[in-house]
Amino acid sequence: MRKRAEQVDQTRQRIVLAAVHLHGTVGPAATTIAGIAEQAGVIRLTVYRHFPNEAVLYLACSTHWMSRQVPPDPDAWGRITEPSERLRAGLADLYRFYRQGEPMLTRVYRDKRALPPQLQRMIEGTDSHHQDVLLAPFAVTRAQRRRVRAVLGHAVSFWTWRSLCIQHGLSDREAVDAMATLALTTVAKATSPAHLPPAVKQPNP
Repeated sequence: MRKRAEQVDQTRQRIVLAAVHLHGTVGPAATTIAGIAEQAGVIRLTVYRHFPNEAVLYLACSTHWMSRQVPPDPDAWGRITEPSERLRAGLADLYRFYRQGEPMLTRVYRDKRALPPQLQRMIEGTDSHHQDVLLAPFAVTRAQRRRVRAVLGHAVSFWTWRSLCIQHGLSDREAVDAMATLALTTVAKATSPAHLPPAVKQPNP
């Protein structure tokens, strides 16, 4: 019985590793159950016996991959009370994670619409949470919040990091400096009339 259980666990693990490999090389959209079965050295029916649907399999794949990473820690950012320090710490943490996981993350974000809805919502919810944690210490009104949050959303985006660092060759530190400057300038312009562009200043009475 023990040997049988070990064989079942090993087969399940091979299937998960096969899915992780394919997601990280061809991407989720091009990954098929037949491809996973071939990579794992099993038949398609065996894959379905362990994972009755793609949502369960993809969740197991995501959980396994994340267990091998050092994910961002927004709780740690939240303990930093000074807004600009929190912003820089959060972006540095995110960009470190993006660089370490770039091959997989590129394909997962590219193929996000091919993922089960549960995982799509998980990714979108995580990105939204990162925005909120970085926005929280800034003293902005509800009207100002929309503009500032949009810029923070751009700053925390994987695609922003990839454009700056992979396509244009910036270091992670340079990318943090660029996005922090953009965000802090946006906050200053949104909250202080002295920082508004001349075209939108109110004329003197």
